[in-house]
Amino acid sequence: MTRQIIHSDNAPKAVGTYSQAVKVGNTVYLSGQIGLDPATGVLDEGFEAQTHRVFQNLRAVCQAAGGDLRHIVKLGVFVTDLGNFAKLNEIMGQYFQEPYPARAAIQAAALPKGAQVEADAVMVLD
Repeated sequence: MTRQIIHSDNAPKAVGTYSQAVKVGNTVYLSGQIGLDPATGVLDEGFEAQTHRVFQNLRAVCQAAGGDLRHIVKLGVFVTDLGNFAKLNEIMGQYFQEPYPARAAIQAAALPKGAQVEADAVMVLD
């Protein structure tokens, strides 16, 4: 199978040696997104704003691959404070509907650029 590199100008450019996403067959592997504004490269302020931006950035990459958030089957979320777990669930409910993707939520000691939240995903296209 061939690998297709996915890129969206509506999501932040990769800040390292990786692609925003890689498509193999009908499966798309999305790299982690943090709450960077794609236009400015500046991290949004606060957990809530960063979490909204994370899902907006993931959506942009999903759309560049021909899908949307509803096609995500596995979501990994990393937070620097699990005390924000309830807020994470509340915000996630604004971007995902049932049936929800499988998900892991993990507390990390630190995230790139001082972010408070990051998410990566696996998407399967119809």
